[in-house]
Amino acid sequence: MRFGVKDLYHITGTRSGFGHPVWLETHDPATVTATAVTRLIAAGARVVGKTQCDELCYSLNGINKHYGTPVNVNAPGRIPGGSSSGSAAAVAGGLVDFALGSDTGGSVRVPASYCGILGMRPTWGAVPLDGAIPFAPSYDTPGWFATEPALLESVGRVLLADAAAAAAPGALLVADDAFAHADPAARAALLAALDGIRALFPAADNITLVPAGIDAWMNDFRVIQGSEIWVTHREWIASLSPDFGAGIKERFVWASTITEAAAAAASARRVAIRARLDALLEGNRVLAIPTTPGVAPPIGMAVGELERWRNRALGLLCIGGHAGLPQVSLPLARVDGLPIGLSLLAARGNDTMLLELACKLREHLRQAMAG
Repeated sequence: MRFGVKDLYHITGTRSGFGHPVWLETHDPATVTATAVTRLIAAGARVVGKTQCDELCYSLNGINKHYGTPVNVNAPGRIPGGSSSGSAAAVAGGLVDFALGSDTGGSVRVPASYCGILGMRPTWGAVPLDGAIPFAPSYDTPGWFATEPALLESVGRVLLADAAAAAAPGALLVADDAFAHADPAARAALLAALDGIRALFPAADNITLVPAGIDAWMNDFRVIQGSEIWVTHREWIASLSPDFGAGIKERFVWASTITEAAAAAASARRVAIRARLDALLEGNRVLAIPTTPGVAPPIGMAVGELERWRNRALGLLCIGGHAGLPQVSLPLARVDGLPIGLSLLAARGNDTMLLELACKLREHLRQAMAG
């Protein structure tokens, strides 16, 4: 198996660029290799090379001012999604068998959805992140991409160091408000795909996930994430004043204004969000939501429109992030020929249950990807 490695994982003797040429120039070659990489190499896989990411990974678009935009072969003329843009593009384009990414706010799930491939964000803390550049530590997770569910599971078993039998799934929970958050055409396509897989579950229930409105959870996510990012990287940014592309530059400026009080208040609300999700997912229940609100935006979309789309996407993406839940994005639907992912989430620690569910959906996935 040949795999690509997102350019925030260290490999001994090489420099990690973190999506920015100034970062590449100002950091020494690594003296250790990330555990996630060493586990895969020990299992027999071979590193092909590093893959591109957005500047300091602070974007969901896959557009890099310095290095360009990786090609989304399954949605020509559309962005690949980020920040694990190169990893997703390499898998979709058949350059590698699978690839490592990372996911803080959606950086595996979004590219998986846009590029029409499988993407897995594991339980927070379940796969070591030592030897990787931190971003927003309380949300940071590794992640991986593949086009075949059996390979997605095999990679996961290695990274999770988990060979135990997976739990049987409980009831399927369909988050009506999450589907309402998607574009009408995307919602219709995803709900139709969902109807085709209900038989995998002993029961199904429709729920309202966020009674106060999804944007409330999204705003708390942005504040906590932005605060952590600024604390983690403010010294490097302040000392070198690196040049950032449109959207990312403004995001860092905004992050620098977040007060400790605002971050603490959002973190306190996050405790309640986590408790609600934990209660919903008891009994091995599985939550279904759209991965993204719609298909990949076109290359050249105005920066302001992309920012609004990003915030809308975060309303869906923050659900798994807030509670550190495992989430798999499945390329089960298309809108006007363009792929969009359906996500399944489970309680922390139920990663292999989701990976086995993906395998049980193999034929559904093949038909959708062929379409």
